Amino acid sequence: MKKVAIVMGLFLALMGTVAWAQNSTKDTRKPYASTGVSKEPAPATGPDYVIGPEDVLHISVWKETDLTNTLPVRPDGKISMPLLDDVQAAGLTPMQLANSLTDKLKKYISDPRVTVVVTQMNSQKIYITGEVTHTGAMALTPNMTVLQAVASAGFTQFANTKGIYVLRTEGGKQQKLPFNYKQVVKGESMEQNVVLHPGDTIVVP
Repeated sequence: MKKVAIVMGLFLALMGTVAWAQNSTKDTRKPYASTGVSKEPAPATGPDYVIGPEDVLHISVWKETDLTNTLPVRPDGKISMPLLDDVQAAGLTPMQLANSLTDKLKKYISDPRVTVVVTQMNSQKIYITGEVTHTGAMALTPNMTVLQAVASAGFTQFANTKGIYVLRTEGGKQQKLPFNYKQVVKGESMEQNVVLHPGDTIVVP
């Protein structure tokens, strides 16, 4: 009986060793999660946007990591890139700049593919002054209205929200566009809630 017990003990020990060995050979690692190709930053502008000084651009050149970078447009309207040095950016749309860079890079790279994305549109500004909690320049986002701008600036307790107006210069002449906040928030006189243009000044008396 002792021999049988010993044999059975050895057999069970052997089976345990085999089971451990089988489990240890299994790949317990999690499946590899591909990070994929890094995505381009989401554009802050539409395709017709004209680049200006102080805007921030993400310039991507396919398969050329040394040439892919995020950089600001200098006050003189130019950007600095490897191989190309100074390149004019202000006054062009993102597509026009991408085409310009593509043509210039053909001297150094076979079949360059360039993408230009405006990530910050700092050149487009409006101004707000008067009885608001945040006066001064404000970045102009696409299709920003007067209501959106004053909501961001906030009123002081002394603000005359019925007498707000927008000063706009067109063709060398200054216009005064009235904006009655109380009417607009009630859904009245919605034509006063105009889309703002670069350089507009909102006055809150």
